[in-house]
Amino acid sequence: QVQLVESGGGLVQAGGSLRLSCAASGRTFSNYAMGWFRQGPGKEREFVVGITWSGGYTYVSDSVKGRFTISRDNAKNTVYLQMNSLKPEDTAIYYCAADLNRDSYVRRVQDDYDYWGQGTQVTVSS
Repeated sequence: QVQLVESGGGLVQAGGSLRLSCAASGRTFSNYAMGWFRQGPGKEREFVVGITWSGGYTYVSDSVKGRFTISRDNAKNTVYLQMNSLKPEDTAIYYCAADLNRDSYVRRVQDDYDYWGQGTQVTVSS
């Protein structure tokens, strides 16, 4: 079992920044890949960014490329999502998820992820 707890969400003005954290417990953190997904109002949940178990490879979706960065600290069992230049369309509930694979690539399909956090709300005002 893996437990994931997100934090760091909130209200920010357009152009601002936020850093989300996702603390993991349970299985050895360095044994699985991590991803961030989001679900905006009236939208389906979508992949945002992901990172392999080692941190050696990341994948960033086109919608946030150049603005969002994912990183992980395996010593702290935590993955981070740094969000810069936020836009109103980034408003969503952000979820972190664990993918119990040790492949050298990031998977982007929700069904590939085994554990999910409860989500944290990010609201970007114009």
